[in-house]
Amino acid sequence: MTAIDPYALVYWVGMAAVAVNAITAVLETEDKGMDLVGAVVVGLAASLGGGTLRDVLLDRRVFWLTDPAYLICALLSVALTFAVARRARLTAGGFVIPDAVGLALFTVVGTQVALDLQTPWLAASLMGVITGVLGGVLRDVLVNEVPLVMRPGTLYATASWCGALACIAALAVGAGEALAMLLGGLVVFGLRLMAIRYQVRLPTFRARDPGR
Repeated sequence: MTAIDPYALVYWVGMAAVAVNAITAVLETEDKGMDLVGAVVVGLAASLGGGTLRDVLLDRRVFWLTDPAYLICALLSVALTFAVARRARLTAGGFVIPDAVGLALFTVVGTQVALDLQTPWLAASLMGVITGVLGGVLRDVLVNEVPLVMRPGTLYATASWCGALACIAALAVGAGEALAMLLGGLVVFGLRLMAIRYQVRLPTFRARDPGR
């Protein structure tokens, strides 16, 4: 059985994450009346923003400057999705699944990149969250929406962090990188969809009674 090259694995999962996040960005701009340039701006921010901040914090050369294939992938994904979305009306629910997939992919890639640089496990898990969440935050801000991570009942950053920790735990008990990333991604994806389906949410502060 041929061993999986861990560097190739991270590379191609990262490429898939870039494509998926670019697609979700265009889907969210569908009702905003943006032209192609607007869609490109939002798509690039969503697909490259999280990884860019991760690389800056890790003092690592920014991934899409090192390999322009990521930038080309993002641009092509935006252009193709924009062309399809103009001709086919997509339902609101069509945004949810690819967004959860993008969050899962970027989370495990960000975590693994940090671990490869010998980053302590807790910091590596947070690098995974930053990589997974920031692109979506930038996307939502640019289209004038409340970021998903700030909305109640979504378990957005929480799902990302749990997936990052699951990936790290799997590696700690001897799982291969492919299995660990798969497990971490499934945790993110499952928690995200469960939160949407069953309105699972974290505890919040109750509003104070103004009369007290």
